[in-house]
Amino acid sequence: MRFAITGLLAATHTPFSPSGELNLALVEKQAEHLASHGVSGVFIGGTTGESASLSLEERLALARRWAEVTRGGPLNLVVHVGANCLADARTMAAQAEQLGAAAISAVAPSYFKPASLQALVECCADVARAAPNTPYYHYDIPGMTGMSLSMPDFLEKAGDQVKTLAGIKFSNSDLLAYQLCLRAAGGRYDMPFGCDEYLLAALVLGCGGAVGSTYNFAAPIYQRLLAAFQRGDLQAAREEQFRSARLVRLLCSYGYIGAAKATMGFLGVEVGPPRLPNQGLVGEQQARLRADLEELGFFEWLKG
Repeated sequence: MRFAITGLLAATHTPFSPSGELNLALVEKQAEHLASHGVSGVFIGGTTGESASLSLEERLALARRWAEVTRGGPLNLVVHVGANCLADARTMAAQAEQLGAAAISAVAPSYFKPASLQALVECCADVARAAPNTPYYHYDIPGMTGMSLSMPDFLEKAGDQVKTLAGIKFSNSDLLAYQLCLRAAGGRYDMPFGCDEYLLAALVLGCGGAVGSTYNFAAPIYQRLLAAFQRGDLQAAREEQFRSARLVRLLCSYGYIGAAKATMGFLGVEVGPPRLPNQGLVGEQQARLRADLEELGFFEWLKG
């Protein structure tokens, strides 16, 4: 299935109330914020969205709300449907198609892991069949799943068995494998890149679109990076990429999910705390993070 993700898709946070319940009333504000920064779409219920900490019912409700908010607007909707239980993944895939999602994506089961490429392909095919008219992206993120199967070999095997396969959401720093995937089957597959701090390297290799967490709160940095790359100003693009690298390193030093959610709050988009086992930042921690972001120059970077 020919389909392409272009520009920046924000891997969105799932909004919670202070007590940890879903707060779907915040989705509209998230969407307005992202659209105002030129983000082309949203990737919901993924790693940044803490999908592994949500119940099936919560994930279905989250997808319904994002579909309502994005319908008829500028943001494309991609729904992550991956789960350890393939029956749950099929349920979410079928719902995403019914809601009119532009595409679906899924990580492989990661508790009982596919032991071979063929097992992985069969898992993907099982989920994709539940949404037979919707482009399907395998979500490769070995740092979270603990699986490091060859993605070039996956594309070779999956092409005939996963009928709606559009490509791979490649959240993997293996740029050799990324190059091979970009050229697999004559360039047939779309390969949105998922490592924000390496985006420039992926662009040089031929990346056409990206899905990332920091696009929620730092999209202006990456918009300038894309513009500089497109006009051939590599020095300017490198400067923006280095800003990204420093930002990611800072947030990771606090615990990425909690720090990223706190940063959204600093920008006036309160998405609440993360759920355990991720931990939020409170009191002095938030004050220190804000001071560190100011010292880094982050808030000035957003002004261009």
